[in-house]
Amino acid sequence: MIEKLFLPEIRELLATNEVALIGDVLGQWLGADLELLLNEFDDLEKVRILRALNRPLAVQAFEHLDFDTQERLLAIIPEQETAEILEEMSADDRTALLEDLDPAHAARLLLLLSPGQRAVAESLLNYPPESVGRLMTPEYVAVKQDWSVRHVLDHVRAHGKDSETLNVIYVVNDEHRLIGDLRIRNVLLAPLHQLVRDVMTSQFVSLKVDDAKTAAVEVFRKYDRSALPVIDVRGSLVGVVTIDDVLDIAEEEATRELQRFGGLEALDEPYVSTPLLLMVRKRATWLVILFVGEMLTATAMGHFESEIAKAPVLALFVPLIISSGGNSGSQAATLIIRALALGELTFRDIGRVFGREVASGLMLGGMLGSIGFMRIALWSQFTDIYTVHWPQVALTVGISLVGIVLWGTLSGSMLPFLLKRLGLDPATSSAPFVATLVDVTGIVIYFSVAYVFLHGLLL
Repeated sequence: MIEKLFLPEIRELLATNEVALIGDVLGQWLGADLELLLNEFDDLEKVRILRALNRPLAVQAFEHLDFDTQERLLAIIPEQETAEILEEMSADDRTALLEDLDPAHAARLLLLLSPGQRAVAESLLNYPPESVGRLMTPEYVAVKQDWSVRHVLDHVRAHGKDSETLNVIYVVNDEHRLIGDLRIRNVLLAPLHQLVRDVMTSQFVSLKVDDAKTAAVEVFRKYDRSALPVIDVRGSLVGVVTIDDVLDIAEEEATRELQRFGGLEALDEPYVSTPLLLMVRKRATWLVILFVGEMLTATAMGHFESEIAKAPVLALFVPLIISSGGNSGSQAATLIIRALALGELTFRDIGRVFGREVASGLMLGGMLGSIGFMRIALWSQFTDIYTVHWPQVALTVGISLVGIVLWGTLSGSMLPFLLKRLGLDPATSSAPFVATLVDVTGIVIYFSVAYVFLHGLLL
């Protein structure tokens, strides 16, 4: 990566105390790229590099750093420089930083802001933690419907510099209530004398200030927008949310889902920032539950102890049988949980899903069962481990696989619906949980089928 190529040069400039030249070397970089470079240095070196950059670029780089790094740097950056950084940070990024800090520390930093910016920061922090209000920025451009396009362009030139985005301009009435929006493309192409009411769109999409952050992700996905206005209970325009912030929320939600799929409580912090004891606790809960569940598998095996003693060959296929059921259940659970999360499925679709999973389970089970049957048939030509009753053993394994894979797919697909119906998070029916459930029932199915085909022969 390009950051690695500049590492030796930056290190040399720091070592020779030619910090001023760093600004020349990095002056044209993007904030996101600078964040990757800064991560290669210790905290004191990070501060020296940030000081060498022009202020807007330094603020951009600081905004892209992870929270732990930002917190450490704030502890060593002088108060005056801290005030300058906080003052120039975008309102939404500053809110994200302040809400994660210790309340006392956040209060001290708020006092460093100018009265105007402090009022903005405090108003955003007053919204509920997981609401759109914490995600939005009050930096936008609003116009009136009786303005001309010329007036709009003059207004944008005068006030657009601090706006979070200029892709969309919002139209408000005299009470500052949102009544429409205006694409900048339409403004640029319209005659200068044309009025806003003739160019704007009244069928707009908006978010409510108290909506959940996750709801914003769904709205952005549905309407394919780069920014959305935020209104209060009166319909007044109070801010905008941009796609970059929503992508961060979507990434966090996807990470939590993946962690829950893996059979652990979702981590609230990045892996390297999560304290060891907290990580152990979050992982231990599900491990204990799954371990207790697997004890039932041992209990089921003990129930069929006499059958195993009479036909030891049956024990050879126990791992194959139960893993196939667990794998099929995990696949189904993953597909259904994700479809529910994306809104592709609702509880009304349970019958349709049931039918599809029955068909899928029979076909997948038939495939695995056929492979298992052929494997035993082939091996029986070179070994007598399966005895002369190898056809019956092969049928036992083949038919058991059909039943267990079918049961696995049905369990994995129906359990998320059940949990959602109960008001629980479907992701808690993670793959390991489904696998444990299918392991226990798979033992019962396997030995029941074995009794049918091998009774009077090996059993």
